[in-house]
Amino acid sequence: MSDFSVRLLRSDEDRAATDVFRRALHVKEMTDEEWAAIASSMQPDRGFGAFDPELIGAVRSFDTEVTLPGGGTTPLAAVSLVGVRADRTRRGVLTALMRAQFEDLADRGCPAAMLHASEGAIYGRFGYGIAARGKSIEVDRHRARLRPEVPAGGEISLLGLEDTIAQWPSLFDALPRTRPGMIARTPHLWPGYERDVRRANGPTATAVHRGPDGVDGYVTYIVERAHFGAPSILKILSFHHASPDAFAGLWRHLLSVDLVDRITAEKRPLDEPVELLFADLRQVTVQKIQDEGWLRLVDVATMLDARTYQGEPIVIEVRDPFLEHNSGRYRLSSDGAARTTDPADLAVDADTLSMLYLGGWRASDLAVAGRVRATGESALDRADQLFSTRVNSWCGTFF
Repeated sequence: MSDFSVRLLRSDEDRAATDVFRRALHVKEMTDEEWAAIASSMQPDRGFGAFDPELIGAVRSFDTEVTLPGGGTTPLAAVSLVGVRADRTRRGVLTALMRAQFEDLADRGCPAAMLHASEGAIYGRFGYGIAARGKSIEVDRHRARLRPEVPAGGEISLLGLEDTIAQWPSLFDALPRTRPGMIARTPHLWPGYERDVRRANGPTATAVHRGPDGVDGYVTYIVERAHFGAPSILKILSFHHASPDAFAGLWRHLLSVDLVDRITAEKRPLDEPVELLFADLRQVTVQKIQDEGWLRLVDVATMLDARTYQGEPIVIEVRDPFLEHNSGRYRLSSDGAARTTDPADLAVDADTLSMLYLGGWRASDLAVAGRVRATGESALDRADQLFSTRVNSWCGTFF
């Protein structure tokens, strides 16, 4: 095993760190033009590199906030661009990078982190758990017919590429982030989105829905086909709505776009009722269900007390070998959460607690898989109630 050191990246090392990440994912290094387009997305002092003595691994994040069950928010580190050079894997490099990042988050008072995982077996050992999932759907545009009682919706206006890029931040900020797991989109995110739509294979459009009180939804999409005569696919890139009228009105617009055979959307909320809009539910096909957001409670005590609970109290024992200060017992109730020495009703590892936290999984289901250890059915029933949420967890933002 070779020696290496981990330190904060300098701004002039950000491009090299990004290339390490891209090579780890078997993606070509960026051109000067590509780097110029996204360089401003690198928040200063949020990247860590491993050196041996050259750069062999990196991880970075940007500061944002996440919506919690109950409607509150808390600071969050959105973790991205994690990679280790292929000739230095399985030597503790990623573990060291994760430790450095968690220590930095603790020093800055950031109690949680979230990421999108390229592989599902990597991050559990660091205490990350799948806190939100999404479904990818396909709609047969020719056969799908809306039910007569579906709301008519309000006014729709269409934006082209340049107006989409200019108005994206204000459109997103105009809508409430009501689902647990949704994050604020900071200025560091938008350059990457702009780069992606500019190099897309089809023209980008955004349909904006306005209700009585103004903008209450929008959908951004492209239409692609492999060659002339091939099926045309309308791909939804971003879809956010704040009312039933906006949801229905935007889907009416998508179905009205001519020369389209299929409509697809990836990683939508599990409980988003698209199929209920149609006379024949079978015209909406769920292609797959995927992990959509991985959460890590860096400060378990702070995070458990930050969200709300409904139901009878319970004592939960947390085992966190990677961040040992989190290990211990916590009493959860409608009054909040606090450390306790009372006997535990159930026990979980840190990654499983992350899965429970946003309400994306039931404790009783996780117990079937051996991931929750409970004293009895009553404890599981109380845990199911305490961690439940009105709507499914969903991040809705890729980073």
